[in-house]
Amino acid sequence: MPLWKVYHPVGAFTAEDKKALARRVTEVYAMVPIPKFYVVFIYEEIAKDSCFVGGEPHNKFVRFKVDHIARTLPGQVLREWWIRTLDAVIAPYVKDRGYDWEISVDETPFDLWSLQGEIPPPFESVAEKRWVKENRASPYTLAEKIPVNLILAPGVADR
Repeated sequence: MPLWKVYHPVGAFTAEDKKALARRVTEVYAMVPIPKFYVVFIYEEIAKDSCFVGGEPHNKFVRFKVDHIARTLPGQVLREWWIRTLDAVIAPYVKDRGYDWEISVDETPFDLWSLQGEIPPPFESVAEKRWVKENRASPYTLAEKIPVNLILAPGVADR
């Protein structure tokens, strides 16, 4: 799951802003594709004079802390592309409103995660495709762990 924790000044975002931002970011992840229900947002208001940057109070600062578990980003080029993509998505809510902001992404091991007691199925598996379609976690079989586009090596199929 990508878990987004958004630390922001009191009143920085309306309820509608929060919903719209969460939806915009969710759509970016859906293009990967991963199930939309993997994307979780938690907004936390920070009281005036409770955020400090460089040792000084900063009341126009928004901090985005993102935990990635469902996917990791291999290589510097993809990592930079991803951060720039996210910066563009959040810009209307921070940059365009005069806020300073920071975003960071931590990558947590996939095998230390479950949803409703289910270990998430492998990437591009039959089960994951079903989870994307149903937008919820559900039990799956060993056979559903197989990739949707399984290509067997030459000679294996003719035995």
